[in-house]
Amino acid sequence: MGISPLQNFPEDTVPDSPRPLRKLGFLTIGLFDPADPAAGHESTLQVIELGERLGFDSAWLRHRHLQYGISSPIAVMAAASQRTSRIELGTAVTPLGWENPLRLAEDLATVDLLSGGRINPGVSVGEPMQWDTVRQELYPDSADVEDFGYTRVDRLGRMIAGEPVREFSGKQGVVEEFSNRVEPHSKGLRGRLWYGAASRKSAVWAGENGFNLLSSSVIFPGEGEAPDFARIQQSQIRAFRAAAGARQHTPARVSQGLVVIPTDSASPGQRAKYQRYVDERTPRTAVPQGPKRMMFAPDLIGTSSEIAEQLQAHAGYQEVDEVAFALPFSFDHEDYVQILTDIATGLGPALGWAAANRQGSKLGAMSRDDEKNPPIPADVEGKIPRRVFGDRPSGHAEPEHAKDSKEGPAGS
Repeated sequence: MGISPLQNFPEDTVPDSPRPLRKLGFLTIGLFDPADPAAGHESTLQVIELGERLGFDSAWLRHRHLQYGISSPIAVMAAASQRTSRIELGTAVTPLGWENPLRLAEDLATVDLLSGGRINPGVSVGEPMQWDTVRQELYPDSADVEDFGYTRVDRLGRMIAGEPVREFSGKQGVVEEFSNRVEPHSKGLRGRLWYGAASRKSAVWAGENGFNLLSSSVIFPGEGEAPDFARIQQSQIRAFRAAAGARQHTPARVSQGLVVIPTDSASPGQRAKYQRYVDERTPRTAVPQGPKRMMFAPDLIGTSSEIAEQLQAHAGYQEVDEVAFALPFSFDHEDYVQILTDIATGLGPALGWAAANRQGSKLGAMSRDDEKNPPIPADVEGKIPRRVFGDRPSGHAEPEHAKDSKEGPAGS
């Protein structure tokens, strides 16, 4: 069975006793067929429900605009929060260049309260993708003065923390009463804000400013750094923790998000399809890309034990005890069911992870057969075809969020 290439690591990078994986999550893009977008969104919700049944600790949503992926992850998280009871729900990541921090803070706090405090918002900075094509529609009067840097993230953090946004508060008239902070306020949400950093500079900034760190399959090496993805990721995580420690940001959480494709229960046809996918993407991992020397991590494909061995030899993975494994783009619903089932029943345990109490889910426990073929609710029976995503129109290549942004996303 083929295994995707990783850099060759010295023996001393493998710890004698690898730390057990504490939190297991997954990341999905939620692709849909533009001719039937409801089916793709329903598929995403069913995948999240399955994740809870399998014991996953978290489910994360990529955020896409003007593409065939989830454009409103907050709405999807709100829907998912009403169909689950335990699994944490996050974004990885929301590009803040598209957002008004005050309005985003209101929406996030509302959904966090509806979910019972399960939301983990991940954000990043930088100009919106393909900025020149959307600037007039997005910011017709202020495009030239919009600040897409760290101050935008800082504003979001302060608003979610409940800091005043104005001096005025109190009653006006007979019934209207006003607050000087974002409402509703969700206590604890500020400590669950994450920053998707692809550079050492951003990792340090996140640590210094009280954000948790999302480190993905996309990084930007520093000047003079050798093009070794795992070592660079390790260095960025250590720099983040040092910065967070100096600020006394406790706990300073870090989650790694590589693409993994376990094949334990895959059919021969699925294995062949998965290997083609990996083979097509592997060349981009050979050398840094573009003027910023962007680097992609290889996708990991093989049995759960083979992938676990590779991860435990990966310098970046050795720094974390939380992961949000990225599901591949453009696979079928049944492929995601198989991959998630193998991660939860094979790869996770091989990494020392213990599943959360499945009985905590509203949906109850599942048998192995149910995990492979989760039931479709009666009210949507027949609405989700076997292939929910269809064929993407020509000219729409696989999204790679980092191509046009100043800062990379949490995963690609």
